[in-house]
Amino acid sequence: MQTRTGTRTATGLLLILLATLLYAPQAEAAPLVAPSTVWGHTYAAEASGVLSVPATQSANLEKRSKFVVNYKNFPDWAKNEVQVAIDLWAANFDSKVQINVDATWSRSSTADVLGSARPDRYYARFVGAPDSTLWYASALANALAGKDLDTNNPEIIIQINSEAEWDLDGLGKPTRFEYDLKSVMFHELAHGLGFLSSSSYLYDRAKGEYVGSLDQPTPFDAYLQTQDGNRLADLPSPSTELGTAITTKLVWSGTEAIAANGGEKPLMYTPTSYDGGSSVSHLDENTFANSGTNAVMTPNLEAGEVFNEPGPILVAMMKDLRNKPAPGLAGGIPSEVLNAQALIADSSVILTFDPPVNSRTTQVSEYIIKNLNNGKEKSVADSPAIISGLKNGTSYSFKIFASNAKGTSLEVTTKPVTPRAAWKSQVIDPAADARSVTSATLNGQPVIAYVDSKTSVLRLAKWNGKSWKKSTIDSNISGQISLCVSGKKSKQTLHMFYADKTENDLRYASVNGTKIVREIVDGNAEKVQSYEELVRVQTASNVSVSNACAITNEGIQVFYRDETQGVLLGAFKYFGGEWNYELIDGDRKTDFRTTGDVAFHLKALADGNKTYVLYDSVLEIDQNRDATSGEIRMATRTAIDPGAWRYRTLESPKADAAIVGYDVEIAKSAKGIMASWFSATPLSMPDPTMLRTLNVLSKSAVSAISTSNFGTPNELMSSDSQTLIFNCFGRLCAIDYAKFSKGQSAIALVTSWQSAEPTGSAWIVLNKVRYAVAGINGKVVLLKVA
Repeated sequence: MQTRTGTRTATGLLLILLATLLYAPQAEAAPLVAPSTVWGHTYAAEASGVLSVPATQSANLEKRSKFVVNYKNFPDWAKNEVQVAIDLWAANFDSKVQINVDATWSRSSTADVLGSARPDRYYARFVGAPDSTLWYASALANALAGKDLDTNNPEIIIQINSEAEWDLDGLGKPTRFEYDLKSVMFHELAHGLGFLSSSSYLYDRAKGEYVGSLDQPTPFDAYLQTQDGNRLADLPSPSTELGTAITTKLVWSGTEAIAANGGEKPLMYTPTSYDGGSSVSHLDENTFANSGTNAVMTPNLEAGEVFNEPGPILVAMMKDLRNKPAPGLAGGIPSEVLNAQALIADSSVILTFDPPVNSRTTQVSEYIIKNLNNGKEKSVADSPAIISGLKNGTSYSFKIFASNAKGTSLEVTTKPVTPRAAWKSQVIDPAADARSVTSATLNGQPVIAYVDSKTSVLRLAKWNGKSWKKSTIDSNISGQISLCVSGKKSKQTLHMFYADKTENDLRYASVNGTKIVREIVDGNAEKVQSYEELVRVQTASNVSVSNACAITNEGIQVFYRDETQGVLLGAFKYFGGEWNYELIDGDRKTDFRTTGDVAFHLKALADGNKTYVLYDSVLEIDQNRDATSGEIRMATRTAIDPGAWRYRTLESPKADAAIVGYDVEIAKSAKGIMASWFSATPLSMPDPTMLRTLNVLSKSAVSAISTSNFGTPNELMSSDSQTLIFNCFGRLCAIDYAKFSKGQSAIALVTSWQSAEPTGSAWIVLNKVRYAVAGINGKVVLLKVA
C-alpha cells in the first residue's frame, strides 16, 4: 500500500487525537468449537388401540425467541405445519439471539424415520457457559452467551422424510394411518436445541467388542446417571464401561425434571440393543408412551398422535440444561495436565493447558498455578489462565497442578517466558468494533473504511489534516472490504468493494469528494452461471465471502469467490466503461489452473500494469468440513485480458505443512513482492502453527516461523512494506520482514486484549509515523508501531 504523510507535527497529532490507552483487561478467550455428528430421530409407529386425543393448544404463545427457517424443497402445506411447531418453541425457549434452522424435505434413507435433527455445532468455554467442561448445542450456547457465536452457520439442521404418510389437510387430526408433521417438527427442534446425547456405540476391532464413545460430553450427558450414581459424562471414552451404560438403565438427575416427574428421576430410553438416533436421547417409551403431553420426547410417534404443547417434563429438562449440573463422583487423583504452554503478554503471561487424561473420572475441581519466581499460587477453573502483575523483560516459569477432593496431580513446569509491552493505542471511534477494516491514501491523506458488526454499517473515516471526518457509506454490510484508488494528486477517486449481508451480493461504491455512487457488481442475476461457460456474465451465486481489488492504468479490477461453485471470479471495467466478467481459477486442471476449492481468502496488488492475485486453494476436506489438504496459488497478468492470466503454485502440501492457507496477504516492499500465509501440520490440524512468507520476485524458498510463544495464529492479516500483522491467540502480533529475513527475533506483541473473534487491521501513515488500525475492545484504535 502506498501512503503519504500529513503536514502536522507528531506532537500536534497526539494532542488532537483522543488519546485513550488500552491496557489489557481480563482476557476473553475464543470458545472451543466441535462438529455435531450425532442425530436424533423420530420413528414411525403404528396407531395403538385407542386413537390419541390431541392436547389443547397452549394459550401462551408470547414469543420468547425468534426462529428463521431456511426451507429446502418444502411444499407450502408442510411449511405451514413447520411454522406452528416453530411458534410453539418460540413461546417456550428463551433466547435473545435469532435461531436459524436449515430444514430439508427429502426421502429418508430409512423408511420408518419420520424426521432427524442435530445442532449444527457444539461450543465450550464461552462466556456465559454454566459449566466450562461441557459442550453446548449452538442455539443453547448462543442463548447463554447472549450473542451469536457463529454468524456464518445455522444453529439447527433438520431433515424430514418426504415420503412418509403425512396428514395433508392441516387440521391437526391425522387418521390412524397418517402422521402429524407439526408434532415431528416440534420433537426434532428439541433435539436441535440440545435435547440430545452426543454418545455413540462403536465396534472396537482391537478389543473385538462394542464400546461407548463420548468425545464431547454435553449438559444433556452430564444429567444422565447410571444405576450406581455416576454421570454418563464422567465415564472414560471410548470404553466398555460407557458402552454398558448406554445399553442399560439411565435416569435424568436434573432437579427441575425430577420435580416435574413427581419427585422421581425420569427414565431414559436405553434398550439393550443400541438404537442409533433413539437410544439415550429420548424418554423411555414404555414409561411415557401413554403419559399425555410428556410422550412428546419418546422415540416413536404413533399414527394419529398429535402434540400441541411440550409437556412439563420436556420444559423442565430444557430448564435443567441452562443450569450447571451437579459434580460427579471423584474416582482417584488426577493425572498431570497436558500440553502446558506459557504465552507472552503485556505485564502478564497467558497459561494454556489441556485437562488430564482422567479428568472425567477424577472430577478435577481446580488447577493450581505456582509462579516459580516468587512462590505465589493462583487457582483457576480451567484454561486459559492469566497471570498478571508481572514485569516486562523478566523471565518467568510456572508449575501447574490439577486438583480434586482426593488430592493433587504431579506438577508440570512450563518453559520460561518473558512478558513484553504491547503497542500504545489511541481511540479514533469509540462506537464501532470494526472487525472488518482496511485503509488507503486518498488525495494525500489516509482514509479508513470499517464495518461495525453490531449495526452492519460501513463507515469511512478521512483525515483532513486536523481530525477524522466520519461518514456512512452503506448499510446491511458484512464480511471484508477492499479499497483501491485511481487518479493523481488531489483528483483521486476511492473505490470500495464489500458484501451485502442479506443477499450475499458483491457491492461497490465510488467516492469522489462528497459524491458517493453505489451499485451491485455481481451476485444479483436470475440464475447461477456455470463455471463451464466461457463467455461470462453476471451470476446469482453467493459472492460475499472474499474480495480484493486492484487498479492499473487500464481500469478497475475486483476479484471474488463464487461460494456456490467454489471458483474464483473477476469483474473489470475500463475507466468510464461497463463491468465485464471473467473466470480466473478453480474450474479445471488445465492451462495450469486447479480443480481446488479456491479463494476462501484472497488479496490483490497492482504494481504498475502488473496485477497479482494471491489466494488459497482447499484440495481435501474431512467429514467435519475441516480442510485436510490445501495450497497457496498466485495468478498474475500484465494487461486486463481474461486470457492473459499466468498461474503459479507458491506452496503445495507436504509432510510438515499439510495445509497452507487460513489467510493470505501480499504487499510490495523494498526487496520485492512479499506473500504471507499460515500452515498446519497433520498433528495440529485444524489449527495452524506456522507463519510463512515468500518474496515472489526472488528465487528464495518459503521461510517459516513458529508463533508458539504467542499462541495459535489466525486469519485477518494485514501488511505494509515493512511489517505484517496477524492474529495470535485472540490478540494481534506483528512480524518485521527485515528482522525475519536476517534470522532475528521478529515477532512483536501488538495488543494484549483477547477477542473471541479474529481482529481486523490495516495500516496508515500520519506525519511520517506508521500506525496500525484495528477494532479493539469495541473501538476503532490507532496502534503506534513500537
